[in-house]
Amino acid sequence: MPESHLSNLKFSDLSLQERVARGVEEAGFTYCTPIQASALPIALDGKDVAGQAQTGTGKTAAFLLAAFDYLLRNPPSPQRRSNDPRMLVLAPTRELAIQIHKDALLLGQHTDFDIGLAYGGTDYEKQRRILAEGVDILIGTPGRIIDYFKQRVFGLRAIQVMVLDEADRMFDLGFIKDIRYVMRRLPPPARRLNMLFSATLSYRVMELAYEHMNDPELIRIETETVTAERVRQRIYFPANNEKIPLLIGLLRKMDARRTMVFVNTKREAERLAAFLKANDVKAEAMSGDVPQNKRQRMLKEFLSGELPALIATDVASRGLHIPDVAYVVNYDLPQDPEDYVHRIGRTARAGAEGDAISFGCEHYVETLPDIESYIEMKIPVATIEPGDLADPVKRPARRERPRGGPGKGRRPGGRKPGGNGQQRRRPRRRQPASD
Repeated sequence: MPESHLSNLKFSDLSLQERVARGVEEAGFTYCTPIQASALPIALDGKDVAGQAQTGTGKTAAFLLAAFDYLLRNPPSPQRRSNDPRMLVLAPTRELAIQIHKDALLLGQHTDFDIGLAYGGTDYEKQRRILAEGVDILIGTPGRIIDYFKQRVFGLRAIQVMVLDEADRMFDLGFIKDIRYVMRRLPPPARRLNMLFSATLSYRVMELAYEHMNDPELIRIETETVTAERVRQRIYFPANNEKIPLLIGLLRKMDARRTMVFVNTKREAERLAAFLKANDVKAEAMSGDVPQNKRQRMLKEFLSGELPALIATDVASRGLHIPDVAYVVNYDLPQDPEDYVHRIGRTARAGAEGDAISFGCEHYVETLPDIESYIEMKIPVATIEPGDLADPVKRPARRERPRGGPGKGRRPGGRKPGGNGQQRRRPRRRQPASD
């Protein structure tokens, strides 16, 4: 792995508790990333941190190590009940919560902390039972945590460390009321260590920080430009009817593995997955309403290489921790320039390099000037060669097509014209159903 993304600060130079330092050593970490080098000395000194950092830059290890060290140095209150956690980590998505939990188990393996996980979609009673028995560290999504809290499964008055991860995504996903609900039930900010991380320290994020933190020190790691520079970018300008043939052709030509394909709508994700499957390209659409067990199966197959292409919207992909993505394809250019950087950054994590391919189609090409202005560079233009377009492109079987207009020969209500022995009448001219 390239080390140009690392700082000159070694973890061994930090005053970590011995049990925490052992976890770092066994995880194979030697040098800090920039966000770790900036945030850890401050947090280890017991001061609050509000940090700007993207997913994949090492922020999870930064707040976990600081929190473990703080909890070991500061014993819990004698009034703490057995089912009251000492640390709370809020994440916007199930996948991010699961990944933080996994990292916490690795880095905290010598601390003897009980680490619990709470997220929606599955294992309701199992999670409830574990939390009722008592954990030291609780990691989860706001909705499930509030659900259990209202049932008095655990209390929040013994919290010594509060972490809010991906704060900007919390706003995007509509969790801000839930966040404030939880924050107002914690001990006062001066009686706990608070850490907040966000891809951007926008006004609304900073308002949240100053409202619920104790004069946090601001850290801004300018990762956006660095990430963009590490990605080999190119853009094609296909007509709308060439987008699917071009995608299939490029996937076959590249023999692509671990390819994330981004679209702007859930419906387009499902439609595109159906076309890829019909053309012998194994792909799945990741949407927000996919059951949790199926989402985890998709991610497992994608990580193993069994599933070459994962199609997702920005909302569905937020918080996903997927290392070593080979290609990112912007099948639809995003309407927000920041989303472009978040997307292509998935293939340039931890100092690696990657490829990002974009389609400047008739529908979304108007966002290209804003994207290029934001990343401060012109995206190199690629020419569509005759062999790049898959021909012919098979259409998915009717049963595989996304739900849309009524089937052939049926009215929207599902009855055949002229049924029930009635005389067939000439149907009125109807507007075609939208696809």
